[in-house]
Amino acid sequence: MAPQPQIDLSPPVSDEIRRTTCYMCACRCGINVHLKSGAVSYIEGNRDHPVNKGVLCAKGASGIQQVTAPSRLRAPLRRVGPRGSGAFEEISWDEALALAVSWMKPLRDTAPERFAFFTGRDQSQSLTGYWAQMFGTPNYAAHGGFCSVNMAAAGIYTMGGAFWEFGQPDWEHTKLFVMFGVAEDHDSNPIKIGLGKLKARGAKVIGVNPIRTGYNAVADDWYDVTPGTDGLLILALIHCLLEAGKVDLDYLAQWTNAACLVNEDPGAEHGLLLKNAERQPFVIDRRSGMPASWDGRDVQPDLGATWQGHRTVFQHLAERYLAPDYAPEAVADRVGIPAARIRGLAAELAEVAFGAPVVLERPWVDFRGNAHARMIGRPVSFHAMRGISAHSNGFQTARALHLLQILLGTVETPGGYRFKPPYPKPVEAHPSPHFRVTPGAPLDGPHLGYVRGPESLCLHPDGRPARIDKAYSWENPLSAHGLMHMVIPNAVAGDPYPIDTLFLYMANMAWNSSMNTAAVMEMLTRTGADGAYAIPHIIYSDAYASEMVAYADLILPDTTYLERHDCISLLDRPISEPGAAGDAIRWPVVEPDRDVRGFQSVLIDLGARLGLPGFVDAEGQPLYADYADYITRHQRRPGVGPLMGYRGSGEETGRGAPNPDQLARYIENGGFFQAHVPEEAAYFKPWNSAYQDWAVEMGFYDSPQPYLFSILSEPMRRFQLAAEGHGPIQPPDALRARLKLAMDPLPVWYPPLDDAGEYPIHALTQRPMAMYHSWGSQNAWLRQIHGHNPLYLPTKLWQAHGFAEGDWARVTSRNGAIVVPVAHMAALNEHTVWTWNAIGKRKGAWGLGADAPEATRGFLLNPLISELLPERGDGLRWSNSDPVTGQAAWFDLRVRIEKAAPQTGSQPAFAPLPDPPRAGGGRGADQAQAKPLAGFFSRLPGTSGKDTA
Repeated sequence: MAPQPQIDLSPPVSDEIRRTTCYMCACRCGINVHLKSGAVSYIEGNRDHPVNKGVLCAKGASGIQQVTAPSRLRAPLRRVGPRGSGAFEEISWDEALALAVSWMKPLRDTAPERFAFFTGRDQSQSLTGYWAQMFGTPNYAAHGGFCSVNMAAAGIYTMGGAFWEFGQPDWEHTKLFVMFGVAEDHDSNPIKIGLGKLKARGAKVIGVNPIRTGYNAVADDWYDVTPGTDGLLILALIHCLLEAGKVDLDYLAQWTNAACLVNEDPGAEHGLLLKNAERQPFVIDRRSGMPASWDGRDVQPDLGATWQGHRTVFQHLAERYLAPDYAPEAVADRVGIPAARIRGLAAELAEVAFGAPVVLERPWVDFRGNAHARMIGRPVSFHAMRGISAHSNGFQTARALHLLQILLGTVETPGGYRFKPPYPKPVEAHPSPHFRVTPGAPLDGPHLGYVRGPESLCLHPDGRPARIDKAYSWENPLSAHGLMHMVIPNAVAGDPYPIDTLFLYMANMAWNSSMNTAAVMEMLTRTGADGAYAIPHIIYSDAYASEMVAYADLILPDTTYLERHDCISLLDRPISEPGAAGDAIRWPVVEPDRDVRGFQSVLIDLGARLGLPGFVDAEGQPLYADYADYITRHQRRPGVGPLMGYRGSGEETGRGAPNPDQLARYIENGGFFQAHVPEEAAYFKPWNSAYQDWAVEMGFYDSPQPYLFSILSEPMRRFQLAAEGHGPIQPPDALRARLKLAMDPLPVWYPPLDDAGEYPIHALTQRPMAMYHSWGSQNAWLRQIHGHNPLYLPTKLWQAHGFAEGDWARVTSRNGAIVVPVAHMAALNEHTVWTWNAIGKRKGAWGLGADAPEATRGFLLNPLISELLPERGDGLRWSNSDPVTGQAAWFDLRVRIEKAAPQTGSQPAFAPLPDPPRAGGGRGADQAQAKPLAGFFSRLPGTSGKDTA
């Protein structure tokens, strides 16, 4: 017998491994980047990393295709033709930065508010916000206003934190896990790992979502809720729990404001918490029947007390939600789920929460000084994301879900939902928003924050909004993340005023990041009678030739994520776990082969050229060489900087002087750092004295901050009172009715504001697990998974219209029409159609061929969505947003559908974009070589001591 050939089944894929942090979604997983001859050859998960523990998804593994993508921009560009023409010339960095400064500096010296700086899905908002504050403009925010600010703000105002980056389920102990509106792209690896743990233990998983894909597809049970009615479903569950007496009364009395008295006297404080002589809320002690401090030792608050005619929050809550309007039988038709199913879900929640508690024999002491022998928890946990958030009733829906958790006693208890340090934080621990402008000086404080009442709004003395996006105005009072989707429409309309220069980072506003895409492209090119553009100057920074590039005047090309420093900071968006504070970095594991620079370093350079405080010293010289230097030496307050690990001598954590070797230590440790929560502090964090002391030690805040969860929200009630005519600061009359409805201090449900009856079908988008925003769908490997997208129709609509495989449909909304391919999907709410988001591309963008399926069969729903609600005859521009936070109401879209003739491509089909100069073969053949990292690698432990490009 002939000898068999010897095959090496595991050939070496690299000659060096460098560990850093993934950027292919927002999980921030640890990765091992394999290099061969200095080039990336393979990416795998880092088994030692706390986020993913070695697990890596298709996105993460395909990061190699981002570093080599033909769409990469290769040098700074200056527009030389009309906007949208794609006519650019390559210029040097000195020319590019000098041009930017020539536009920015006159504005800073005379009218800083005419400069607007908005960033997309970046992860360095503590830097960008600080930079904008030092510039002095009030017009700064990031992408959260069109993503999931409803979730974040509702969580902060209710319980001091929310889902995802603020916390996660207690995967080790939970026995019932319920997801609301969760798609596959956000937090994917941690959720997959968590679901695996639950399945292995036999715990039950339930999905509540109109669409059954991804996580919902592997759930044990699925509730196909009608879009926009999740809040009504949740309040019906609360009705059932109250009806059955299945709420955690002890939890409510001790840790929430349920036992606080509500002022029922008529007047300016009606509906607020009743205050004592020290202006503090109080409770009635169950034993004495007398008033007592809410934080008094051994006080036993009485949830059912009445004092001089004033009742407790709990009594108001019970009165509202026990009303027949919230009974399952009353809401079933609206939510699309039979009453028996709703009652069955409520019974499951109650059975697990109260029939199978988790008990940990772990003593702890609360902030009142009371000792507890054990930690008792209700093993029901929840998770929710953009699906319930991106509606005009999303803020109140998110609050309702937080209330449901609280009534069950499942927040910060074993088996329930646990916060990730530095959360939880009460509203009072956050700044309020600032907006006062002084030419030539910084803004008077941070832009973004949490409003306490009408006095915190960003308004001019005459009541006009001070911000271009109208954040923190009467239209959107609690807009904690700004309204990025309204910046361009408002600026072009001059409402509340025009701007001169718009600076965008990684925000594809000419395509998938804008509602009403065609109209926004027109706005970007609109000119006045004098021929000048409505927005005179647009600066854009991105690593890739996205659709937005053609509409800018100056392009500052960014690096890819493996070619730069990034900081995943406790000041910003950390990688913490419930049992450990965590942060991480990215670092340039390879050197750029183009004349590009990391955006953060460019911003620091611009800060120095503009002479911004915090970026220059007393002599006007640059404070920082680049972003790496900033990460190491910047201090937000004494001893507290961007990174918590290896401070001072290298042995200090949380607080400590800057350490010049800090980045090298992070790199040596795999790119991350963790500080574990003491065991006795792991649960009950808002009230646990051991946790509060540890949080002060770590620098999360400077003194203990225990607080009660806000079932009744006083900030919201203050806005209602203003709408009712109380107080010196009054809203416009046109907004009074809306404020009374939307700012209800107890969670409420109301129909979406754009609930257009003549368009009976709900239309949604989801991001697939293999894509993340628009940059993933240019990726050569990921395109093989999602090269184009159909519109999925439920069986009822499919059959009613006689659709067959290969058919096309015309989809019409009040804003326009699209013609797209369709597909049948049975596991879908019968009143809903949907598609994958951000797959469709414009021809000529992203380095894709003109016949790429993404640009022919691929499409967006964005042309069907308007940034404004229909006119009401009052002359006002009503934003298509949540009236509380201003979150873009993407998922309120309603449409009609009909069969269309077969097409060769999706409609509308926009003209191809001319190809800008880029690394993959745009105009010109030369690729500039950049060596900005010379000498950096020689300073790192475990490297060859030489640059590896």
